Amino acid sequence: MGGARSDTPCLEPTYFIDCDSDIIRDTAQQLTAGCPDPVIRATRLFYFVRDEIRYDLFAPKALPEEFRASTILVRGTGYCVHKAVLLVALARAAAVPARLAFAVIRNDAVPPHLLQIIGTDTFPWHGYAQLRPGKKWVKATPAFDRRLCETHGFKTVEFDGRGDASLHRYDKEGKSHIEYLLDRGPFRDVPLEQIQKALRQRGLLA
Repeated sequence: MGGARSDTPCLEPTYFIDCDSDIIRDTAQQLTAGCPDPVIRATRLFYFVRDEIRYDLFAPKALPEEFRASTILVRGTGYCVHKAVLLVALARAAAVPARLAFAVIRNDAVPPHLLQIIGTDTFPWHGYAQLRPGKKWVKATPAFDRRLCETHGFKTVEFDGRGDASLHRYDKEGKSHIEYLLDRGPFRDVPLEQIQKALRQRGLLA
């Protein structure tokens, strides 16, 4: 499935972005209660997904339901695609237009033991969210939680609802970290077949 057109509905549920599920609606309502400003709603949701959903590259990925926002929320862990799906679903449930997007990235900080498993430092389906709390679309990348960043010396991604929030090129010590090689743009839903194919090629999915 190719990139999404500009007229793609960005407040409606899909199979994976099940923003109409009770748990997604209730969580979005709790996190944004008493907050009429969509920019503030978007930032609250971003920081919830960034820090309360622990980053785990090895979170379950074999079954389609393991990529559903409601499943990810209950599980409390996920990798970049999972966390992007959840942020998009919560945003839609909070009346903030949102959509999934993907990029090809190189991670220069892949640990040696993980590099032995996956055999490459390039990830072809890095997931992030695009939100429109105001007049323009902005990138929101909730992948790495604060604890992970503090442990490994990464810079946390900060989001103010008005500008792009992407992974950093360098870590806190100035060492090379994330390089964006290609932006695939927005998608209507999770391109599961392509993602799982790439995961299998890297030994991250049986």
